[in-house]
Amino acid sequence: MNEITRRKKQMFFIVILMTVPFVSGALLAVNPATDEEELILVSADKEREMGRKFDIAVKKHYKLSVDPLTQQRVKALGDKLAIGTDRGDIIYRFTVLNDKNEENYNAFAAPGGYIYVFDDLVELLETDNNIAAVLAHEMGHIEAKHSVKRMQGSLAATLLILAASQVPQENGSREAANMAVGQLMSAYSRHDERQADELSVKYMRRAGFDPDGVLTALGKLRQERQKAPRMAYFVYKSHPYLSERIAYLRTRINGYTDFDAYINLASGDETDER
Repeated sequence: MNEITRRKKQMFFIVILMTVPFVSGALLAVNPATDEEELILVSADKEREMGRKFDIAVKKHYKLSVDPLTQQRVKALGDKLAIGTDRGDIIYRFTVLNDKNEENYNAFAAPGGYIYVFDDLVELLETDNNIAAVLAHEMGHIEAKHSVKRMQGSLAATLLILAASQVPQENGSREAANMAVGQLMSAYSRHDERQADELSVKYMRRAGFDPDGVLTALGKLRQERQKAPRMAYFVYKSHPYLSERIAYLRTRINGYTDFDAYINLASGDETDER
């Protein structure tokens, strides 16, 4: 068996291993949050275990908020939202963090129901409705299993690149394949962000909050980030500009996009990286 034949056989077996789950259908299920059929290789128990370990690491790196009332407030808002979520295999936990090194206007989610928000962001958002909007967005990521899918997507992309590298190719074709994989993963990330926005509106409404809080919260973030130094444009921009998200959500919530949102969308906003 010559070298080229051997490498082709290696690629064949890799592709077979990657496609078996799709063919069998055993791992395909409909996500109740998105109504989409999806392939999930990580069980709910494993997802929760990943989140638990991540939570330990986060609490070693960041301090908890020194204000217990802020923690109680965020937990109460989160618990109210959680009642209307779609996944029955998730117990949500909400933690307010303090970044001792710098001002931090951020929130993020970990697999298994762990939601974190920095106290600087809570202060910036001011109202319960705005805070709930940010929590609902992060819950949307968990409901749609975005972090789990991202992990699976990274593994699949790595396998594809490894498989392609085993077969002789024309000059430049491998670089083109790598570029395509990067664009695909970037597109998924932008899709995830929009999907989390859509779910945040749904969960806000179910919990009795005003969904316009989603727009207000994004507007406050946009104003804050415009104060920061302009960021260099990144080719694989994983998240939509905040102005793009605001324009889209205004249409989803109110059925139209107003003039200010349209102008901001058309002009672009390089400081809107999330």
